[in-house]
Amino acid sequence: MNNEKLFEIASLFAFEGDVVSITPLGEGFINDTYVVTTAGDSPNYILQRKNHYVFPNVPAMMGNIVAVSEHIKRKVADPMRQALTVTLTRSGELCAEVDGNFWAACLFISGSKCYDRADSTKLARQGGAGIGRFQSLLADFDQPLHETIKGFHNIRHRFEQWDASVAADAAGRVAELAEEIEWIASRREKMLGFWSLVEDGTIPTRVTHNDTKISNILFDQTTDDVLCAIDLDTVMNSTSLNDFGDAIRSYTNTGAEDDRDLSRVSMNLDMFRAYAEGFLSERKSTMTASELEWLAFSGIYITYEQVLRFLMDYIDGDKYYKIAYPDHNLVRARAQYKLLQSMEEQYSQMQSIICNLS
Repeated sequence: MNNEKLFEIASLFAFEGDVVSITPLGEGFINDTYVVTTAGDSPNYILQRKNHYVFPNVPAMMGNIVAVSEHIKRKVADPMRQALTVTLTRSGELCAEVDGNFWAACLFISGSKCYDRADSTKLARQGGAGIGRFQSLLADFDQPLHETIKGFHNIRHRFEQWDASVAADAAGRVAELAEEIEWIASRREKMLGFWSLVEDGTIPTRVTHNDTKISNILFDQTTDDVLCAIDLDTVMNSTSLNDFGDAIRSYTNTGAEDDRDLSRVSMNLDMFRAYAEGFLSERKSTMTASELEWLAFSGIYITYEQVLRFLMDYIDGDKYYKIAYPDHNLVRARAQYKLLQSMEEQYSQMQSIICNLS
């Protein structure tokens, strides 16, 4: 998008000070993100185009973010740095619609940094504590939240989508994927068995982040302490195990999410232990026996779901995730499957770690 258009969009928001520059930030799969720099001592901001194909009701999603952030602000020592602050439009709205696209803004938290990858057990432990604290701060949150993505992490819903995608074969790729499709089929009943425990309340529903990779946590530049969780687009009601499992999927992988060299991909058990230590240090006192029992399995569950989602998008013709080359989603699926296999091989050790920590 050209700079003139970005400045036009920025002018719709109630920013303090004159906007000096707008520069891209990161390479997100879903949204387009920019840093808005203002003149003098005025604060800087994050400006983001929200993908309304992924998030069909952006205003409701922003309502979730504000409600959760305001609840956290009431409980922390430094609310302007330990929680997100959404910036309204000049007309008082949570987001602005421009040419069919939805834009939202929030305060840039000064003196903060984030990591693209957890490359040490210390960082994994901090990340676990950060998400554990996020969940603990919201343990008494009792407002209804909008379901921003229908059936997100709901494997029964994902199987409905999967079956439809395989049947439609929109991109004509199913014939080449017999082995990969069998990966999904062979574990289907086990995954549905786990999800049935969420459906019947054996595993309770809570407020969850649902995208807990290390890059979604801000750290203090000076102390390296966790400040807050960011990228709250997927905050909604689900099992807290989703947050743990998604973090294990990203923190413990010895390779890249889209690694072509599968020999580099496995689950690092030391990173698993470190993340679990951090997470449970903040959360174990408020977890039920059933949550603790299935905590280790959640890493397998979420990684399996991601294999399915990458394969499904490849079958659909790459409509959901941004791709850098034609078979990118297939490469992602194969790398995630290698990680899944490594988790399955080490599952008994994962269970023992959780048992000892809890």
